[in-house]
Amino acid sequence: MSKGRPILDPTEDDIRKLLACKVHLGTKNLVKQMERYVYARRKDGIHVLDLHMTWQKLVLAARVLVAIENPADVCAISARPYGQRAILKFSQYTGAQYVASRFTPGALTNQIQDTFMQPRILLITDPRTDHQAITESAYGNVPVIAFCDTDSPLVYVDLAIPCNNRGQKAIGMLYWMLTREILRMRGTCPRAVPWEIKVDLFFYRDPEEVLKKEEEVQQIAAPVADLYTGAQAQVQVDTGAAANWGDETGTWEAGGGWGAE
Repeated sequence: MSKGRPILDPTEDDIRKLLACKVHLGTKNLVKQMERYVYARRKDGIHVLDLHMTWQKLVLAARVLVAIENPADVCAISARPYGQRAILKFSQYTGAQYVASRFTPGALTNQIQDTFMQPRILLITDPRTDHQAITESAYGNVPVIAFCDTDSPLVYVDLAIPCNNRGQKAIGMLYWMLTREILRMRGTCPRAVPWEIKVDLFFYRDPEEVLKKEEEVQQIAAPVADLYTGAQAQVQVDTGAAANWGDETGTWEAGGGWGAE
């Protein structure tokens, strides 16, 4: 326990990050199972989620995942493009498996497939887009932890983390915080020291924007390279002229240096 607050409670900086990434903003639709997690509703119809409940469920999910002895028995799944980079980084730092593309039907039930796996728990980014994995987990009695929005179905979901699972930055921030909490509970990341990994690594990057930035860098670097090439060629010309220079007092010899006539 720390002075003033329990050790598992969020800090002010954590709450600011969640608000900045709009983790608390849901949708205009609301299913009955998610009513307990809604704090209020805005005038435009958007439901506002309770960040206190979000943090409690996030810490509970971290405690569940830490209890798995072999990290490879955890499988993170995301068919949504915004979550694919996040689960790659989550798997990199925690040692879990991942499916960062379309989930192949039968991956949890058909043993003949090359992609067949037997995880002990699933981490789902969106129950609506990843419904195939949730359905197959019910056949094999595999527990499911899912990031759920206000309109997400909770069928076969054992632990729901109420959040905005459609936002690009919201998904990255949630996976970053979940990864950090898991490492803290394992003892590899001290709580008193900020985690050195930046949250930007968990954010989705549009390939077209990356290509545009690379092209801009090349356009800026091209004139500099031309100037460098021209200066280098001028140096070579000056060096050749100096090597062939001579006067009445002496000449330059390649092997012996200066020699008088």
